Amino acid sequence: MNAADTPALLGGHPINDRPFRFNNAIGEEEKRAVMAVLDEGELSGFIASPGEPFWGGRKVRELQDMFCSRFGVKHAVAVNSATSGLHAAVMAIGTGPGDEIIASPYTMSATSTVAVLSGATPVFADIEDETFGLDPAAVEAKITPRTRAIVTVNIFGHPSRLTELRALADKHGLYLIEDNAQAPDALHAGRPTGTIGHIGVFSFNRHKVMQSGEGGVLVTDDPQLFEKAALFRNHGEAVVEAMGIDDLVNTAGLNLRMTEMEAAVAVEQFRKLPELNRQRIELADRLSSALSDIDGVSAPTVRQGDRHVYYMYAMTYDEAAAGMPRELFVKAMLAEGLFVRGGYLKPTYLEPMYQKRIGLGRHGFPFAAADGASRVDYSPGICPVCERLQSQELMITAVMQPPQTLADMDRWAEGARKVLNARDALMTAEAA
Repeated sequence: MNAADTPALLGGHPINDRPFRFNNAIGEEEKRAVMAVLDEGELSGFIASPGEPFWGGRKVRELQDMFCSRFGVKHAVAVNSATSGLHAAVMAIGTGPGDEIIASPYTMSATSTVAVLSGATPVFADIEDETFGLDPAAVEAKITPRTRAIVTVNIFGHPSRLTELRALADKHGLYLIEDNAQAPDALHAGRPTGTIGHIGVFSFNRHKVMQSGEGGVLVTDDPQLFEKAALFRNHGEAVVEAMGIDDLVNTAGLNLRMTEMEAAVAVEQFRKLPELNRQRIELADRLSSALSDIDGVSAPTVRQGDRHVYYMYAMTYDEAAAGMPRELFVKAMLAEGLFVRGGYLKPTYLEPMYQKRIGLGRHGFPFAAADGASRVDYSPGICPVCERLQSQELMITAVMQPPQTLADMDRWAEGARKVLNARDALMTAEAA
């Protein structure tokens, strides 16, 4: 093996000596927008009392109007995080103790924690192994008379099987909520993700494609769900009497309000979203092409009729075809200066809250509070596809974002070839 072919893990020179950089799309537009808010002095337009200020400030409403216009929805509610948006969503549909929410086990914990905070019991259904969204067949097997909603995640930037999941929700009289934090402007069968369910939630968190530090937007076509979400955002219990609202279910609210400065940044970032996604797609397509002849590493699947916007680039790894364990491949790639991670997150139901069945308070609420809630299974093995992907097959990288270049995509693939071509030497060294 010559010096150029020697893996960095065995003392060779790394194929990449430049650190990976996350995209920074904050520019002069965002700075000017924030300064305009500061100059006006109205940092939050919200007041928890009836009247125009109940609905938020000028920039908040501008952001909401932009979402309605771009995605063809009737209503939008800007909030201080996508977690808050998910919380508002489950409350808007009337969720409470005794209900069950079917959720994905392979995502950030908030997607199911909001069910716990509503007093409902999360039920986890398995995911499909092509694009890692909820498997409709697995979801249908978990539906009971207690089920209130399905919360699916358009994970890594690719749509879930949204048409099938919406049909399933309609068949059983349930709500479909889309956690669309990772897939803004993705398409499913030509329709924008976030608009196929009854409610969709978008994110402006600091590492999302578009970001304002924190923040999110909930969208819906249903005027009653919109009203309930808006009440929950802004201390609804203080305004229902004056606003003539008779349905008090889940109108007790919190402060989930977005500031005018966050909204000002979010407005400018939202304007940039098509170009930000275009750049990611171009880089991801180049990486997929470069990986096409490498045994053991499979590029992300993009289903026909869908658009993937690549919050992350999620590959699958075949240990038998590659000839080395995934963990050793990841270790060797990192030594080459090429960012990759084995797996994504521990399946949510394996976290201590679910294993110990302790959520709110000292007595196991909501897991032990409702009749039958204790029957919900959180044992290892309940979602075998999710567990197999996490422990053996899934790999993710974020290299497909600016300021990385097309040449960097080729370099990443070349690094994978270098590592796999040296599998015997790496395996021998690992075993020593």
